[in-house]
Amino acid sequence: MTPHTPMTPVAAPAPDIGPAPGGLRSQGWLAGDDEVAVLHRVALASAGLPVGQRAGRPVIGIANSASELNPCNLPLRDLVSPVREGIEAAGGVGAEFPTISLGEDLMKPSAMLYRNLLAIEIEEMIRANPLDGLVILANCDKSVPGALMGAISANIPTILVTGGTRSVTSFRGAPIGTGTALWRLWDERRAGRLDDAGWRELERCLSCGRGACNTMGTASTMAVLSEVLGLMVPGSSSIPAGDPRSAAGARQAGESIVAAVSGGGRLPRDILTPAAFANAVIALNAIGGSTNAVIHLAALAGRAGVKFALDDIARLGAGVPVLADVEPSGSQLMPDFDAGGGVPALLREIAGLLDLTAITITGRSLADIVAEAKPASGAIRPAGSPLRENGAFGVVHGSLAPDGAVIKTSAASEHLLRHRGPAVVFRGYDDMLARVDDPDLPVTADTVLVLAGCGPAGVPGMPEWGMIPIPARLVKAGVTDMVRVTDARMSGTSFGTALLHVAPEAAVGGPLGLVRDGDMISVDVRAGRLDLEVPEAEIARRQASFRPPPPAHLRGWPALYARHVMQAPDGCDLDFLRAPTAAHLTFVEPVIGRS
Repeated sequence: MTPHTPMTPVAAPAPDIGPAPGGLRSQGWLAGDDEVAVLHRVALASAGLPVGQRAGRPVIGIANSASELNPCNLPLRDLVSPVREGIEAAGGVGAEFPTISLGEDLMKPSAMLYRNLLAIEIEEMIRANPLDGLVILANCDKSVPGALMGAISANIPTILVTGGTRSVTSFRGAPIGTGTALWRLWDERRAGRLDDAGWRELERCLSCGRGACNTMGTASTMAVLSEVLGLMVPGSSSIPAGDPRSAAGARQAGESIVAAVSGGGRLPRDILTPAAFANAVIALNAIGGSTNAVIHLAALAGRAGVKFALDDIARLGAGVPVLADVEPSGSQLMPDFDAGGGVPALLREIAGLLDLTAITITGRSLADIVAEAKPASGAIRPAGSPLRENGAFGVVHGSLAPDGAVIKTSAASEHLLRHRGPAVVFRGYDDMLARVDDPDLPVTADTVLVLAGCGPAGVPGMPEWGMIPIPARLVKAGVTDMVRVTDARMSGTSFGTALLHVAPEAAVGGPLGLVRDGDMISVDVRAGRLDLEVPEAEIARRQASFRPPPPAHLRGWPALYARHVMQAPDGCDLDFLRAPTAAHLTFVEPVIGRS
């Protein structure tokens, strides 16, 4: 296998404004004998965190996102103590603080609306407090990238600890993959093949405890990619929730972050190089991961000052074998991936495609990790026997998606990757729910289902509505997949031939909002095309009459988000949070005096 060309940095980062090299940032608060330093030391001592006047013990923040409103993140409660033990054993002081808990199950319209708010919270908690390093405790989909985005902007040594996937239960003799099974069995119920008793039985099976989805959803994808990027203890991203190894990994994370701080280096932007992001994209293809990771990687790169192009997803994925035999692309579950050797075993199989000189927060390189990895087994296939060839994603452009759209080909139907059909258009989620099962809906298996107005600014928040339900009449007739086109996202646990993240989105005047029922749409994923077969003059006429929908939110966070959110290819970050130049990478420290 031939290594791929990495991405490029925006520019050389400007130096951060902070303590002199080798000094502890916290000493700006704690050193000295004036009234301000005394006040700061008293505050920490009152919280049970005694610190001395003299330098020596780094203060490590423990950002804990556990919440009863987010069962995905609840295992993190049990990991605070081992993290603190590791910090203290290595000579540091651990200071726990709560963060917003972004849970996919309950947060509406989508946790994605609040990812950037979490990033702001993390960055500003670091800026405002005497923290020398950070341990992020996160698990559910957006809580990982959101916290990492803030930490990258603050650029202090950071390590991630995840809580693992929930346990696997069985439904009528078959193991249940969280999310994926629900979507499949919901269609069975809509088709009349799963009765009320079976539906209630499924609900009991799905209530299987705490932790992330046990499929290769967004949570597991982002955990795997965070390890590949070098921000986790090697081998820890796939440990199931409640496994004794979780506590050991958390303790090691605590030790590692103190070592990183004391060593005077290994900052996020030292680790997150263009080569590191290229490695992550290659790994994303190898695991058949979530399409949401495309957006999150772009956002992380934007914070790190690394150029990230949507087309890199397909370019770097070309020739990458899909090796993770995990739902929804494969047939097994995340505990099987962990048993097969986890990320180290995966990296061993694709080592020839990677830049193994990339460093990690632990001080080890990917080459060191690969050298100690065991051969792939079980749910991680050997490179010579992949689940499929040539990556897991396609990127398309064309008159319907001038700035691009993405599709997970590893979970799509091969015969639909080249298709032409008439559109049936839904303008928003409510319109889709109201009409998709109408028996008089003019739809056949060849129809292209379009959902418009559900992008970053449109809702706002770009919910996971992109797996548009197949109309019930067609489900009953045995149709299992159709071409779907949308500016929304879909869950990493979802599947089907869905062209997602269409940019620019309909709400800002993108062509998707101009599609009418009956318009012919053609897609050729291999050729990288998605086109609306309508004469240019007619498109121009429709464009001239376009008026953006009036904002639903006139105040508050959703209003701020809608005004400043960027499009999917740029990671859906807020425009004032990214670092387009080296000057924007500078992290300005606060004036430390009386509050």
